Amino acid sequence: MPHLRHLNKLNTARAINFSCYHRYHLLQGDEIIMPFIDELNRARDAYNINILGYVIMPNHVHFVLHPLTDCDLGRIIGEIKSRSAGRILRVLKDKESPLLDLLQINKRGQKKQAFWQARCYDHNCRSIETVREKINYCHMNPVKAGLVAKPGDWKWSSYRWYQGLDDIALEIDGIDL
Repeated sequence: MPHLRHLNKLNTARAINFSCYHRYHLLQGDEIIMPFIDELNRARDAYNINILGYVIMPNHVHFVLHPLTDCDLGRIIGEIKSRSAGRILRVLKDKESPLLDLLQINKRGQKKQAFWQARCYDHNCRSIETVREKINYCHMNPVKAGLVAKPGDWKWSSYRWYQGLDDIALEIDGIDL
């Protein structure tokens, strides 16, 4: 498989998505989702990144980030995935969850668990219209998947922040939509 070149240092927002291992529906419930949100917040603070929009679906996530300084966003995404996976897997182990059997992998002769798929998809948003399009895509994802009737009904989305609604899961650094 060819190595994909990631374009950093363009001073553009990036739309990013990645999936749970084998696209299993693992992202369900506060105790599983909050460690991911915490790690996204930690990365925002540590690397000076604006979070413009997001949605957390049962088997994948989408978010739009804008790094305010030069950084290797691919490495940062890897860090978010690694740190959140470790925290979530500890929760599953503490609960003795049967999901752990589904997440079993053999890595260099050692049995481990994988929470996320190894790769991610990212897109450089070269215009404000593209940023808006990607954020709106995030917001409509649960509706298109048939999980809710309207975007404001999905708790795990920046839509609620943009609409000024209560019960915001993740504060964002929004833009005018």
